[in-house]
Amino acid sequence: MMKKINWRIPAAMVIFAAATLLLAFVLWAVDVQLPDDAALSAMNSDSQVFVSGENGWVVFRPAENSHPETGFIFYPGAKVDYRAYAPVLKSIAAEGYFVVLIPMPLSLALLDVNAGAVAQSKYPEIEYWFVGGHSLGGVAASMFAQGRESISGLVLWASSPGDDSLREQGFPVLSIYGTKDGLFSEARVEDSRRLLPASALFVSIEGGNHSQFGAYGLQEGDNSAEISYEEQWMQTTAATVEFFIEVLK
Repeated sequence: MMKKINWRIPAAMVIFAAATLLLAFVLWAVDVQLPDDAALSAMNSDSQVFVSGENGWVVFRPAENSHPETGFIFYPGAKVDYRAYAPVLKSIAAEGYFVVLIPMPLSLALLDVNAGAVAQSKYPEIEYWFVGGHSLGGVAASMFAQGRESISGLVLWASSPGDDSLREQGFPVLSIYGTKDGLFSEARVEDSRRLLPASALFVSIEGGNHSQFGAYGLQEGDNSAEISYEEQWMQTTAATVEFFIEVLK
Protein backbone atom coordinates (compact mmCIF):
# COMPACT_ATOMS: atom_id res chain seq x y z
CA MET A 1 0.00 0.00 0.00
CA MET A 2 1.09 3.54 -0.73
CA LYS A 3 1.95 5.55 2.28
CA LYS A 4 -0.42 8.49 2.83
CA ILE A 5 1.29 11.85 2.50
CA ASN A 6 0.67 14.31 5.30
CA TRP A 7 -0.11 17.64 3.59
CA ARG A 8 -0.79 19.47 6.82
CA ILE A 9 1.29 22.61 7.18
CA PRO A 10 2.60 23.26 10.66
CA ALA A 11 0.84 26.16 12.36
CA ALA A 12 4.16 27.90 12.97
CA MET A 13 4.84 28.03 9.23
CA VAL A 14 1.40 29.53 8.54
CA ILE A 15 1.91 32.16 11.21
CA PHE A 16 5.39 32.97 9.89
CA ALA A 17 4.11 33.33 6.30
CA ALA A 18 1.23 35.57 7.38
CA ALA A 19 3.56 37.73 9.47
CA THR A 20 5.96 38.07 6.56
CA LEU A 21 3.18 39.15 4.21
CA LEU A 22 1.86 41.63 6.76
CA LEU A 23 5.32 43.11 7.28
CA ALA A 24 5.84 43.43 3.53
CA PHE A 25 2.48 45.21 3.20
CA VAL A 26 3.24 47.64 6.02
CA LEU A 27 6.69 48.43 4.60
CA TRP A 28 5.08 49.08 1.21
CA ALA A 29 2.35 51.28 2.68
CA VAL A 30 4.60 53.45 4.83
CA ASP A 31 6.77 54.37 1.84
CA VAL A 32 4.72 57.50 1.16
CA GLN A 33 5.11 60.62 -0.98
CA LEU A 34 6.16 63.40 1.39
CA PRO A 35 4.78 66.96 1.32
CA ASP A 36 7.00 69.69 -0.09
CA ASP A 37 7.69 73.08 1.46
CA ALA A 38 4.59 74.66 -0.08
CA ALA A 39 2.40 72.02 1.56
CA LEU A 40 4.04 72.41 4.96
CA SER A 41 3.67 76.18 4.74
CA ALA A 42 -0.03 75.81 3.95
CA MET A 43 -0.47 73.89 7.21
CA ASN A 44 -0.03 77.19 9.08
CA SER A 45 -2.79 79.71 9.78
CA ASP A 46 -2.81 83.07 8.05
CA SER A 47 -5.13 86.07 7.73
CA GLN A 48 -7.56 84.13 5.51
CA VAL A 49 -7.68 80.65 7.03
CA PHE A 50 -7.25 79.24 10.52
CA VAL A 51 -5.60 75.81 10.45
CA SER A 52 -5.87 73.51 13.46
CA GLY A 53 -5.55 69.90 14.49
CA GLU A 54 -8.86 68.59 15.81
CA ASN A 55 -9.95 65.01 16.56
CA GLY A 56 -6.91 63.69 14.72
CA TRP A 57 -7.80 65.65 11.56
CA VAL A 58 -6.64 68.91 10.01
CA VAL A 59 -9.37 71.54 9.95
CA PHE A 60 -9.31 74.64 7.75
CA ARG A 61 -11.69 77.40 8.88
CA PRO A 62 -12.32 80.55 6.81
CA ALA A 63 -11.30 83.62 8.81
CA GLU A 64 -14.00 85.84 7.32
CA ASN A 65 -16.84 83.36 7.82
CA SER A 66 -17.01 82.30 11.44
CA HIS A 67 -20.16 80.22 10.87
CA PRO A 68 -19.84 78.46 7.51
CA GLU A 69 -22.86 76.42 6.44
CA THR A 70 -20.99 74.19 4.01
CA GLY A 71 -18.23 71.67 4.75
CA PHE A 72 -15.93 69.57 2.60
CA ILE A 73 -14.49 66.27 3.85
CA PHE A 74 -11.37 65.21 1.95
CA TYR A 75 -9.82 61.74 1.58
CA PRO A 76 -6.11 61.80 0.59
CA GLY A 77 -4.65 59.69 -2.22
CA ALA A 78 -2.97 56.37 -1.48
CA LYS A 79 0.58 56.45 -0.14
CA VAL A 80 0.60 60.25 -0.08
CA ASP A 81 1.19 62.15 3.14
CA TYR A 82 -2.12 63.88 3.87
CA ARG A 83 -0.39 67.25 4.40
CA ALA A 84 0.44 67.36 0.68
CA TYR A 85 -3.14 68.44 -0.01
CA ALA A 86 -3.04 71.46 2.29
CA PRO A 87 -2.44 74.10 -0.45
CA VAL A 88 -5.64 73.35 -2.41
CA LEU A 89 -7.79 72.66 0.64
CA LYS A 90 -6.65 75.86 2.31
CA SER A 91 -7.49 77.73 -0.88
CA ILE A 92 -11.00 76.24 -0.85
CA ALA A 93 -11.42 77.23 2.81
CA ALA A 94 -10.38 80.79 1.93
CA GLU A 95 -13.49 80.94 -0.27
CA GLY A 96 -15.67 80.54 2.82
CA TYR A 97 -15.89 76.77 3.31
CA PHE A 98 -15.19 74.54 6.30
CA VAL A 99 -12.71 71.85 5.24
CA VAL A 100 -11.72 68.65 7.05
CA LEU A 101 -8.63 66.78 5.86
CA ILE A 102 -8.60 63.24 7.23
CA PRO A 103 -5.30 61.35 7.66
CA MET A 104 -5.75 57.67 6.89
CA PRO A 105 -4.30 54.49 8.43
CA LEU A 106 -1.12 53.61 6.54
CA SER A 107 -2.04 56.45 4.13
CA LEU A 108 -4.72 54.24 2.53
CA ALA A 109 -8.23 55.71 2.56
CA LEU A 110 -9.82 52.33 1.85
CA LEU A 111 -8.83 51.30 5.38
CA ASP A 112 -11.24 53.86 6.89
CA VAL A 113 -13.97 54.58 4.35
CA ASN A 114 -16.47 55.72 6.99
CA ALA A 115 -14.17 58.30 8.56
CA GLY A 116 -16.34 61.04 7.08
CA ALA A 117 -19.30 60.03 9.24
CA VAL A 118 -17.30 60.76 12.39
CA ALA A 119 -16.34 64.17 11.02
CA GLN A 120 -19.98 64.97 10.31
CA SER A 121 -21.00 64.01 13.83
CA LYS A 122 -18.36 66.27 15.38
CA TYR A 123 -19.55 69.38 13.51
CA PRO A 124 -23.38 69.35 13.60
CA GLU A 125 -23.42 73.08 12.91
CA ILE A 126 -22.45 72.40 9.27
CA GLU A 127 -25.69 72.22 7.28
CA TYR A 128 -24.36 70.96 3.94
CA TRP A 129 -21.57 68.44 3.45
CA PHE A 130 -19.60 67.52 0.37
CA VAL A 131 -17.04 64.73 0.27
CA GLY A 132 -14.16 64.19 -2.11
CA GLY A 133 -10.77 62.68 -2.63
CA HIS A 134 -7.77 62.30 -4.88
CA SER A 135 -7.03 59.09 -6.77
CA LEU A 136 -7.70 56.11 -4.46
CA GLY A 137 -9.00 58.61 -1.91
CA GLY A 138 -11.72 59.44 -4.41
CA VAL A 139 -12.67 55.76 -4.62
CA ALA A 140 -13.07 55.70 -0.83
CA ALA A 141 -15.04 58.96 -0.89
CA SER A 142 -17.36 57.45 -3.52
CA MET A 143 -17.98 54.43 -1.31
CA PHE A 144 -18.72 56.67 1.65
CA ALA A 145 -21.14 58.84 -0.34
CA GLN A 146 -23.30 55.93 -1.52
CA GLY A 147 -26.82 56.18 -0.13
CA ARG A 148 -26.03 59.03 2.27
CA GLU A 149 -28.67 61.74 2.16
CA SER A 150 -26.47 63.86 4.40
CA ILE A 151 -23.94 64.29 1.57
CA SER A 152 -24.79 66.99 -0.97
CA GLY A 153 -22.25 65.97 -3.59
CA LEU A 154 -19.06 64.14 -4.48
CA VAL A 155 -15.82 65.69 -5.78
CA LEU A 156 -13.31 63.47 -7.57
CA TRP A 157 -9.79 64.63 -8.35
CA ALA A 158 -8.22 62.25 -10.88
CA SER A 159 -10.45 59.44 -9.68
CA SER A 160 -13.56 57.38 -10.30
CA PRO A 161 -15.81 55.09 -8.24
CA GLY A 162 -15.03 51.42 -7.87
CA ASP A 163 -18.45 50.48 -9.29
CA ASP A 164 -21.63 52.03 -10.73
CA SER A 165 -23.56 52.25 -7.45
CA LEU A 166 -23.88 56.04 -7.74
CA ARG A 167 -25.10 55.99 -11.33
CA GLU A 168 -28.79 55.41 -10.62
CA GLN A 169 -28.91 57.74 -7.63
CA GLY A 170 -28.73 60.96 -9.63
CA PHE A 171 -26.08 62.05 -7.14
CA PRO A 172 -24.27 65.35 -7.90
CA VAL A 173 -20.70 64.52 -8.93
CA LEU A 174 -17.77 66.61 -10.12
CA SER A 175 -14.80 64.90 -11.79
CA ILE A 176 -11.67 67.01 -12.29
CA TYR A 177 -8.72 65.62 -14.23
CA GLY A 178 -5.49 66.78 -15.84
CA THR A 179 -4.86 66.20 -19.53
CA LYS A 180 -1.25 65.15 -18.81
CA ASP A 181 -2.13 62.69 -16.04
CA GLY A 182 -0.05 59.53 -16.42
CA LEU A 183 -1.99 57.57 -13.80
CA PHE A 184 -5.58 58.58 -14.53
CA SER A 185 -5.51 58.91 -18.29
CA GLU A 186 -8.23 60.41 -20.45
CA ALA A 187 -9.16 56.86 -21.45
CA ARG A 188 -9.85 56.12 -17.79
CA VAL A 189 -11.81 59.35 -17.57
CA GLU A 190 -14.01 58.13 -20.41
CA ASP A 191 -14.41 54.73 -18.75
CA SER A 192 -15.52 56.46 -15.54
CA ARG A 193 -18.48 58.08 -17.29
CA ARG A 194 -20.38 54.77 -17.31
CA LEU A 195 -19.92 54.51 -13.53
CA LEU A 196 -21.25 57.98 -12.74
CA PRO A 197 -24.66 59.61 -13.08
CA ALA A 198 -25.40 61.05 -16.53
CA SER A 199 -25.50 64.47 -14.87
CA ALA A 200 -21.90 64.22 -13.61
CA LEU A 201 -19.80 67.26 -14.47
CA PHE A 202 -16.35 66.68 -15.97
CA VAL A 203 -13.74 69.44 -15.85
CA SER A 204 -10.36 69.08 -17.54
CA ILE A 205 -7.27 70.99 -16.50
CA GLU A 206 -5.24 71.51 -19.66
CA GLY A 207 -1.62 70.57 -18.98
CA GLY A 208 -2.32 69.36 -15.46
CA ASN A 209 -1.08 66.00 -14.19
CA HIS A 210 -1.83 63.59 -11.34
CA SER A 211 0.72 64.74 -8.80
CA GLN A 212 -0.13 68.44 -8.86
CA PHE A 213 -3.48 67.99 -7.16
CA GLY A 214 -1.23 67.90 -4.13
CA ALA A 215 2.28 69.15 -3.39
CA TYR A 216 4.57 66.15 -3.11
CA GLY A 217 6.71 66.07 -6.22
CA LEU A 218 6.29 63.91 -9.31
CA GLN A 219 4.67 60.56 -8.55
CA GLU A 220 6.09 57.44 -10.20
CA GLY A 221 4.27 56.73 -13.45
CA ASP A 222 2.96 60.26 -13.82
CA ASN A 223 3.73 62.63 -16.69
CA SER A 224 5.35 66.02 -16.25
CA ALA A 225 2.78 68.80 -16.09
CA GLU A 226 2.74 71.63 -18.60
CA ILE A 227 1.41 74.14 -16.08
CA SER A 228 2.65 75.20 -12.66
CA TYR A 229 1.51 73.76 -9.35
CA GLU A 230 -0.11 77.09 -8.52
CA GLU A 231 -2.10 77.14 -11.77
CA GLN A 232 -3.41 73.61 -11.22
CA TRP A 233 -4.31 74.39 -7.61
CA MET A 234 -6.13 77.55 -8.69
CA GLN A 235 -8.17 75.74 -11.36
CA THR A 236 -8.95 72.86 -8.98
CA THR A 237 -10.15 75.29 -6.32
CA ALA A 238 -12.27 77.28 -8.77
CA ALA A 239 -13.98 74.19 -10.22
CA THR A 240 -14.63 72.69 -6.79
CA VAL A 241 -16.08 75.88 -5.34
CA GLU A 242 -18.22 76.51 -8.42
CA PHE A 243 -19.61 72.98 -8.03
CA PHE A 244 -20.56 73.68 -4.41
CA ILE A 245 -22.36 76.85 -5.46
CA GLU A 246 -24.25 75.20 -8.31
CA VAL A 247 -25.42 72.24 -6.23
CA LEU A 248 -26.67 74.45 -3.40
CA LYS A 249 -28.52 76.95 -5.58
